[in-house]
Amino acid sequence: MRAIVHEEFGRPEQVLKAVEWAMPEPGPGQALVRMVLSPIHNHDIMTVSGSYGHKPRLPAVGGTEAVGVVEALGPDVTNLAVGQRIAGGAQQTWAEFYLVEAARAFPVPDAVSDETACQLVAMPLSAKMILATLDLKPGDWLVQNAGNGMVARLVSRYGAEQGIHVLSLVRRDGAVAELKAQGIETVISTEADDWPEQARRLTDGAPIRKAIDSLSGEGPSQLAEVMADGGTITSFGAMTNQPLRVPPALLLFRGMTLNGFWAARPPLAPQDIGRMLQELGQDAAAGRLALPVGGRFRLTNISDAVRASAEPGRAGKIVLEP
Repeated sequence: MRAIVHEEFGRPEQVLKAVEWAMPEPGPGQALVRMVLSPIHNHDIMTVSGSYGHKPRLPAVGGTEAVGVVEALGPDVTNLAVGQRIAGGAQQTWAEFYLVEAARAFPVPDAVSDETACQLVAMPLSAKMILATLDLKPGDWLVQNAGNGMVARLVSRYGAEQGIHVLSLVRRDGAVAELKAQGIETVISTEADDWPEQARRLTDGAPIRKAIDSLSGEGPSQLAEVMADGGTITSFGAMTNQPLRVPPALLLFRGMTLNGFWAARPPLAPQDIGRMLQELGQDAAAGRLALPVGGRFRLTNISDAVRASAEPGRAGKIVLEP
């Protein structure tokens, strides 16, 4: 079978190759799945570059999420059936076939498109989980950067459903209109010098004590400009690929706290995560959750796909197909 493999860590467009790879065989509790679509997530790119919290054993097949069709079942698998379209429970998905842990996989309702199904776990679940860890109440304000990213858009949506006000910061003026067209009104572009004043007018001066930083670099310092003293900034991503730069004054004199959130190790009970996954499946089946795709590429065009995934202003994730 064809798979996308890297034998070393480095720039994804240079180290990822489409090669012939041995067909995996399902062991106990596993299922073999024929891949239909698999997205390129930011954490996938970081994994290939060697900068993520988990480093796979090399050589490694890339990809961590997909939608596919069950081809074969390993011993003791009773919750899945051959021919079912499923999502969840997967690793090494950038291949024509991959394995899933059956206990963590779930059937995809017919009403859910392949494009949404292949993204149904990582981003929506992360948005729900990080909101659940921030101890926000109805009426509270939250500020986040990279506001036009899909996770940030979902944080805005789920926050609004809980009565939480979310202020989204974006780095270009054009993104403001894009988000407002999607119903996200509390958004500010940091291109203008007076953006902090704009933010305070937009929030009517309400104190903002929680923030999500997805940029790294100067991201936390920028968020702190519109936050109340004693606030907490949660590091969620590193889109700039820069080390965090936090002036000591934020910690010493303003009493700010900086922590991190990693979706692979959420401080949540398994039953809470299960409930969130059930909610996502119900929303997708009812048409309340649709996740767009910004481009489709064959496995053999992995270099072009990686470059496309780095382009700003995409409508959605870049996905791979067999």
